[in-house]
Amino acid sequence: MDHDGDRTGADGDADPFEADDDRVALGLALLARLEHESLSLADAVDRIETVTSDPTITRTILDEAELRGIIDRDDGIVRPKSRQYVRFGQDVITKEGDFSCRRCGSGLSTGYFIDLEAGELGPFGSSCIRKVTGRDD
Repeated sequence: MDHDGDRTGADGDADPFEADDDRVALGLALLARLEHESLSLADAVDRIETVTSDPTITRTILDEAELRGIIDRDDGIVRPKSRQYVRFGQDVITKEGDFSCRRCGSGLSTGYFIDLEAGELGPFGSSCIRKVTGRDD
C-alpha cells in the first residue's frame, strides 16, 4: 500500500484526514519500536520517510510522538522511550515477489515487512530493514 497515495471516499472526494491519520499512526508505531538509545533528528526523519515524504506529516509524527511520551527531543537528538523492539522472528514478515525497497528504492525479489500495531510497513531489503529498525547504523 502506498501511504502517500490518495484516498477517496464512496463519493469520490479525497479524505485527507484519513490518509494523514494512517501515516501518523504508522509513524508513531515505528518510532515506538526503534532499537536506538538515541539518534539524530535527521536519522529519525530518515526512518519516518519510510512512512511519508510529506514534511507536514513528518513534523506531526515527531510532535505527536513527543506529546505522547514515545520519544524525547532535545538539541537535534531523538531518544525513543520504549524498549519494545521489532523482533525479527515475530514482527518481520518475508514475502517473495517483485518489490522496490521503501527506503532506498532498490529492486527486490524478497521483501521484508514490519508488522506494526498500526499496519504493515515495507517492503525493505535485507540491509534497509536492519537500518530502519536500528539493528545497523
